[in-house]
Amino acid sequence: MRQTVRNAGVVLSGFSREKYRIKGGKSMFRFWGDGSQEAMDLVNAIRVRSTENFNWTFIFILAVVFYVYWDNIQKKDYKVIAAGLATYGVHWLYEIANAVIAHIWGYPLWSVSNQSTTFILLIGVCWELSMMFSVAGMISFKMLPQDRTKRYFARGGKGGVSCRLVGALEMALLFALFESFLAGTSNHSFIWVYPWWGVIPVFITTYVPFFLASNYIPDLEPEKRKTVLITLWGLVVVLLAVLIPLGII
Repeated sequence: MRQTVRNAGVVLSGFSREKYRIKGGKSMFRFWGDGSQEAMDLVNAIRVRSTENFNWTFIFILAVVFYVYWDNIQKKDYKVIAAGLATYGVHWLYEIANAVIAHIWGYPLWSVSNQSTTFILLIGVCWELSMMFSVAGMISFKMLPQDRTKRYFARGGKGGVSCRLVGALEMALLFALFESFLAGTSNHSFIWVYPWWGVIPVFITTYVPFFLASNYIPDLEPEKRKTVLITLWGLVVVLLAVLIPLGII
């Protein structure tokens, strides 16, 4: 499997390494994995849940996230809280699936390097990244128009595109492009091994669902919203409780 990944990356590696460079020869953006030995070695060196690089920024980031959630709880802005929990729950399902892929096929779709973080939770997500996703859904939801029934390009009150969908696509594009920057950083903040994995599949299969969740779930009927979030987070908890002790993730 590892040899296949290496061979498949030959064609795309030239594109990803040569086309988008800045002065000094360093890539500013990476749009696809390259199947390189360097990428595979970085993934093989990942130390999940090691405290070797731990520092106090871990506590500060946790305090900021706690403040954001508690502030919305005090304001009783439960839809904003639901938006945050919706995206964060979907994020955890994706990270669990990514770790299972790594366990079965040898490499994840995405991963983070040891040197880029203070703590790696699962092979594809570090503490800083996870905490960012814990509030990303709130940001997406707050960026929607006050009238969330608004539809763009509607004619005579008919047709058009939901502002929730447009907002999700905009956020997904922003995050996908920023991830391409992270994948091109010199400390390998993000690592893509497979040559067919990159910005386009990240945008379509990962970030679009993230922000569809944040933009649609909060406006469900209260009981239905509660059921969706409890089911989502119940599944996350069960999977973590089973797969971590088994050494799968």
